[in-house]
Amino acid sequence: MKTYFLTVFEKDGTNVLDETFEAEHDDQAKEIGTQKLEEKGFSEHTHRCVAPNGHLVLFHR
Repeated sequence: MKTYFLTVFEKDGTNVLDETFEAEHDDQAKEIGTQKLEEKGFSEHTHRCVAPNGHLVLFHR
């Protein structure tokens, strides 16, 4: 399992969510990240999900 980092920002740049979760691969991380964003009501906020090696798995501006 790999640890992925999910971050959500307000329009002014304020960090409103900074969370880690584990997934086996990037596709699973994308699904988990999307689900977490929807559950918390942040799917339309600026967000990113970053893999352990630093590449983006999810990004919305």
